Amino acid sequence: MLQTGDKAPYFEGPDQDGRTVRLTDFTGRKLVLYFYPKDSTPGCTAEACDLRDNYQRFLDQGYAVVGVSRDSQASHQRFIARYSLPFPLISDPDTVILQAYEAWGEKKNYGKVTLGTLRKTYIIDETGTITAIISKVDTKNHSAQILK
Repeated sequence: MLQTGDKAPYFEGPDQDGRTVRLTDFTGRKLVLYFYPKDSTPGCTAEACDLRDNYQRFLDQGYAVVGVSRDSQASHQRFIARYSLPFPLISDPDTVILQAYEAWGEKKNYGKVTLGTLRKTYIIDETGTITAIISKVDTKNHSAQILK
């Protein structure tokens, strides 16, 4: 189980434009790494737009923001274009990053148990250490949860 104080698991994956994004790209910067179920769904859109609307506040406090889901690069491109998202979204169709960050698991939906993406956010400091884990994400006010 990942906990605050742990080193963040190494990750790398393609963003919406096919560029490889790695944990090591953020050495010396703080990182908000957020996992979400699906592009353009109501909760995921609310979360992404809240992060977008507060993006300058993140930058001002030294944070980079990166989202991760199983969606394709093409889906991420459409999502970014439609909502003018200023941060990269990593495509993780094989759930390698999702599993490393314990954001893949059992979910209950209308009483049915399925495997899927768990909405979760990790705050990682300049040294690659996890300083906070947010498991109960308030999609409309997620920035406030992070920047409190």
